[in-house]
Amino acid sequence: MASPPNDPDRIELSDIDWLKGSTLLPRAQDVSAGEGSPREANSSERAASSRTDIPDDKSRNDSRAVQNAQQQPPVVAMAPVQITVPRDPRDRTVNRKLRGIHIFMITISGVLGVGLYVRSGTILRIGGPVAVLLSFFFLGVLAWLVMQCIAEMLCIWPISGALIEFPRTFVDEDLAITVGVAYWFTYSIAFAALIAATAGEADYWYPGKAIDGVVLFFLIPGILILLNAFGVAIYGFTELVGGTIKLLFALFIIIVMIAINLGAGPNKGPRTELLRTGNVFPFDDEVADNWGTAFLMCLAIAAFSFVGVEITAATALEARARPGATMNGHGPASPSVKFTATWTAFIAMMIYFVAGLLMTLNVKWDDPGLPRVSWLGSPVQNSSSTQGNTNSGFVLSAKESGIPGMADVFTVFLLITALTAANTNLYVASRTLFGLTRELQYGRWYSYITWLSFFGRTNSYKVPVRAMALSCLFLWVPFLYLAPRNTPGTAIATLLEVLSEMGSVSCVIVWVCNVWAYIRFYFCLQKHQVALQAPEDNPTDQRFAHVRRFLYDEDDDRYPWRSHGQPVTMILALAGCLFVLIVANGASLWKGFNKTPFLTAYLAPLFFLTLWLVVKIYRAGGIRHVEWRLTDLSDPHAVKLKIVRLDDIRFRATVDEDEVQPPGWGNLWGLV
Repeated sequence: MASPPNDPDRIELSDIDWLKGSTLLPRAQDVSAGEGSPREANSSERAASSRTDIPDDKSRNDSRAVQNAQQQPPVVAMAPVQITVPRDPRDRTVNRKLRGIHIFMITISGVLGVGLYVRSGTILRIGGPVAVLLSFFFLGVLAWLVMQCIAEMLCIWPISGALIEFPRTFVDEDLAITVGVAYWFTYSIAFAALIAATAGEADYWYPGKAIDGVVLFFLIPGILILLNAFGVAIYGFTELVGGTIKLLFALFIIIVMIAINLGAGPNKGPRTELLRTGNVFPFDDEVADNWGTAFLMCLAIAAFSFVGVEITAATALEARARPGATMNGHGPASPSVKFTATWTAFIAMMIYFVAGLLMTLNVKWDDPGLPRVSWLGSPVQNSSSTQGNTNSGFVLSAKESGIPGMADVFTVFLLITALTAANTNLYVASRTLFGLTRELQYGRWYSYITWLSFFGRTNSYKVPVRAMALSCLFLWVPFLYLAPRNTPGTAIATLLEVLSEMGSVSCVIVWVCNVWAYIRFYFCLQKHQVALQAPEDNPTDQRFAHVRRFLYDEDDDRYPWRSHGQPVTMILALAGCLFVLIVANGASLWKGFNKTPFLTAYLAPLFFLTLWLVVKIYRAGGIRHVEWRLTDLSDPHAVKLKIVRLDDIRFRATVDEDEVQPPGWGNLWGLV
């Protein structure tokens, strides 16, 4: 029941106005105003947490209506007050146009990149056939475990910057900033790395560096940027087409690989004799002393293939509102979000496993054309071949089968796969940066907050083009590929390898932080399960029914979705991610130290921990003021405030779906 207006314990809406401060602001002072006191940026949350009552839906609506009415200019005739959900300014909002099929195809496009078609050959060369199957299987299971945790929170709060907000709410605000930077870096550098990968695939035809530089590194990125700038509706359509094509490509390649295994083509390859007579546990003795070490290296390489299964969280901001949702986030979970978040990892794992199995049946593990680890050199092609080099075991299989033109068709498929994945990565990077800077306020011109807030704005079509422009920061990286001395062991080759691998390692770090957030979220709900129930004097109060995971009425269960196998699932997910980061990534150093594998394995974690420490010290106003503790989830009232905050975020940064941009030069797609 709502408290009386003069109740001293009542929390007003102004006490939970989360736009007053941003997580990027230093706690010691208000940067934009140049004054303040320690922790002032979060004073509203601390003040609110000291009260004893949470306003109900009616009182919150009334308070919002009063605030909205006070902000309007005076009018002569008084009209009835219309109660609406307050929204962010128009230049901080996006359109909610993505349907379920768009979200699924965007995620599929991000996962099914060059990881399968290129990295699988490297895995086969290092650890043999069994390593290919087991590495894709175990990493697929790990990705599924991680997404079980993220998907459960995402079904409750499909919000802007979900992968940043969850660690912020349940772990640490400074960690959330670091996670946002790491996630943006993952996809901005992956965008550049995939553009560079197209040149590696195009080398099959020897196009020359002029074609690589002008067409692949300049014109094609420009086209991808233009497609993203048209608006989310057009972008969603392009991803629908691209994702469908990629799935059809994968099916076609699997069918052709089966045909090759059955004897298609004039050349008779090894076929299934590999499993009957060959050694299924071979390993490259130049990189490992035993098969177990080689397998651990393969696990680290396979992790790159599953980067992108969490993209569903990045699309949540622009997904259409789920039917039946209320202001507090009550209502059924979005079927599209739940399906994509929980099944994408499984679908990707099955495609990788089947395709990888067929490749191991058609290509010998020690084929000289298979790609090796970068610091050992490039693959050696058969001198009798009239074709160019390739980094893909699938193209190599088609080439050795002798089927006319099939290797060229496979190479075209790989080029399209890399470009569509690059398109997805640019979208994710721009939305991540937008979500990270959207709440920042303009202040003094020399304040870094003012400069960062520039990227938290959208244009007239609700596209964060400023964030998109900054996400192209690493587009200079592909041009290093054109250097005349770009050979294994050189500084340029090492830089290309390190930057590319840092992205996948950073993504696994983001997985770790969000699984950590889920673990604290899970035990928080378990600890406060009684406090989240409806009060005895108001049994119809359902404000927190959507977070009653443990105590609930089976006839009126409003918890959107419960992930499988908890709490075992979250423990396995955290342990698996840490194992990949610490053990598997370091296995390449066990035979001997090399700077390239060391930098690719540990530069990203070292940078992440350093940035987290720097952010903590800076926002605290000095190392002496740092609070070396995580977010306090022991107070049930403070937990309720955090839940209210996450509920409100859903409705702040979206515009009405029926808003249409009129045709004109300001709307290029409207003219088309």
